[in-house]
Amino acid sequence: MTALTVTGLVVALGACSPDDGGEGIVVTTNILGDITREIVGDQAEVTVLMKPNADPHSFGVSAQEAARLENADLVVHNGLGLEEGIARNVAAAEEAGVPALEVGANVDPLPYTSDESEGEPDPHFWTDPARVLMAVDLITEHVVEEVDGVDPDSVRAAAEAYATQVQELDTWMGEEFGALPDEDRRLVTNHHVFGYLADRYDFEVIGAVIPSGTTLASPSTSDLKDLSDAVAESGVSAVFADSSQPDRLATVMAEEAGVEIEVVPLHSESLTEEGGGAATYLEMMRANTEAIAAGLDGD
Repeated sequence: MTALTVTGLVVALGACSPDDGGEGIVVTTNILGDITREIVGDQAEVTVLMKPNADPHSFGVSAQEAARLENADLVVHNGLGLEEGIARNVAAAEEAGVPALEVGANVDPLPYTSDESEGEPDPHFWTDPARVLMAVDLITEHVVEEVDGVDPDSVRAAAEAYATQVQELDTWMGEEFGALPDEDRRLVTNHHVFGYLADRYDFEVIGAVIPSGTTLASPSTSDLKDLSDAVAESGVSAVFADSSQPDRLATVMAEEAGVEIEVVPLHSESLTEEGGGAATYLEMMRANTEAIAAGLDGD
């Protein structure tokens, strides 16, 4: 075989490569990235932009990652204002004609019900496993329809198997939270992130240290005073702060309330690295459920 023939064969094989059509599936947040990888398996390349332990409200992307977004076969993003640092990059990809799935907007989003974000759609849908099941269906169909080269049967089979695990998670969470008496089912967090969990499992959200749906906002002195008064009146025993954020404000608020309150770290908006306690969506939700149940147990 001549060198020219070999060269021609290599070019031909390259032209038939399944990666030739684009950059595969690009996912913005690591929570959606984990869910998407469970669905896709080895059927396509999945790139996740948000690093472990990052803040979804403020993380950014490199020029190379931005280019990857604009050359993707499919972009999967949370939306509803969550990825504030890369919203323009996602918009640029859409303007370039890249198929994009805004998951949060398509899972029956709830509005914020209090403080400065009241009435705006809440992007933190993943704290409700029932809505994650909706997300699994959405992602599955978009992958099958938009990504060339995947085997639809394999993708749908993987999605069905993963959905079974999410359903089992939902049942288990209901049982764990169901053991808490009504008077202990009250939540205070470092910002508004558990509205969906509260709605799903019948909790009352007393308030948030940062009275907003984003960690980029800051509380005023009067905000802390109002929340401290509400905490003291309700008698909650714990404040839950995201593990990626300093708990200083939650600690100050607890001191302001004049009562003994435990500050409990949760993995609410980002997965961790492997071995960090919340490396997958399922692991994160189980860890958070156990921490919330233990933190609110009045015994």
